[in-house]
Amino acid sequence: MSDNTVKPDKIYTVSEITRLIKLKLEGAFPVIWIEGEISDFKRAHSGHLYFILKDEMSQLRSVMFRSEAQRVPFELESGLQVVCRGRINVYEPRGQYQLLVEVLEPKGKGALQLAFEQLKEKLKKEGLFDPKFKKKLPLLPKKVGVVTSPKGAAIVDITRTLERRFARLHIVIFPVKVQGEGAVDEIVEGIDYLSSLSDVDVIIVGRGGGSIEDLWAFNEEKVARAIFRSPVPIISAVGHEIDFTIADFVADIRASTPSVAAEMVIEKEQSFLERIENMEKRILHHNRYFIQELQHKVLGLIHHYSFQNFKVKLLNLAQRVDEFETRARNVIKDLQQRITEDRSRTVLLEEKMCGTLKALLQKFQGRWERLSAELDNLSPLNILKKGYSLCWRDGGQDLVRKIEEVKETDEMVVSFYKGEFLCLVKKVDNNKLIESRIKRVKS
Repeated sequence: MSDNTVKPDKIYTVSEITRLIKLKLEGAFPVIWIEGEISDFKRAHSGHLYFILKDEMSQLRSVMFRSEAQRVPFELESGLQVVCRGRINVYEPRGQYQLLVEVLEPKGKGALQLAFEQLKEKLKKEGLFDPKFKKKLPLLPKKVGVVTSPKGAAIVDITRTLERRFARLHIVIFPVKVQGEGAVDEIVEGIDYLSSLSDVDVIIVGRGGGSIEDLWAFNEEKVARAIFRSPVPIISAVGHEIDFTIADFVADIRASTPSVAAEMVIEKEQSFLERIENMEKRILHHNRYFIQELQHKVLGLIHHYSFQNFKVKLLNLAQRVDEFETRARNVIKDLQQRITEDRSRTVLLEEKMCGTLKALLQKFQGRWERLSAELDNLSPLNILKKGYSLCWRDGGQDLVRKIEEVKETDEMVVSFYKGEFLCLVKKVDNNKLIESRIKRVKS
């Protein structure tokens, strides 16, 4: 009986055929743009994003690694229509093809506008915009902190307004970038620093106008939370009257421009001084009118025929009226002096309280620095700094904790304190001890 079975020229292993498919498929689609709806979205602890792009007929598994995901300004979620740029990749351990996403944008609405709306809704639900958390501006501020660029028009408008209308006010400027790389961290640092000073009464945070990209630092979550946690009242003065940022909603009060913010700071002080001045004028006017009435009555009595014989007595009464007027003026002057002295006592009391609070803050800051240093010493990163590394399986998803988890031909990701590389396991020795290698490294 003859054998009619045709023998193949070559029999491939699963790994070999998967590798060939990988080379062919990845070579055919180096860079492509794909649009679809996000489904089954997951964010791994590593920071990588895993999801499915789908339409009415098909679906495509997709992955966006942490380095690219950090550049997406808005939050991804299932159901979002997006446009992705990436390249086709074959994940050999599972024999699956997937899209490695490098750039991701929302379909239709701009990325920054979507990020703005998402963060606004998130912070609103957390209560950061709730009026019950808004702090009132001080009645008589003595020191004002300003977080803005030292080169912009905003700082000129603020200082000029404050100095013109209330020259005695002390201004503390914390210079920061207001756009570009590093701006967010500098703004947060400025808010936290000025908020920690016991003698700063109010803080102005802002900049001049610009596009949504120019103002974006004030739409970041880190800035919003720094404003919210500040114990000092904060005025947000970002852009022009038509510009709104997340900082405006979180701040205790929003000013349409930096100049308006400066006017808000001194508005109550000026109003208070004007009220005192008006009261002084009213007292003087009332006394003058009362005295004139008495003088008219005295003059009438002097010319009355019934009192001609008492002319001398009436003149004495007129003299007493003059003395009363002098005494009234002295009382008013004494009242003004007492008001000035009360203000001085209030300032001394505030300075004493500020000194006590400052000492407590320094004590707690020292304790916090010691605890931070102890926590940093316990960090696993310190071990990696000494030259140790971590091994991962499944493309960096699972940490390898023992040699029994490693098999030949496995692809491993080896991570150092700074950087990582991909390697292929050629041989596994379960019995070999590392002690000899460690001794050799030490020698």
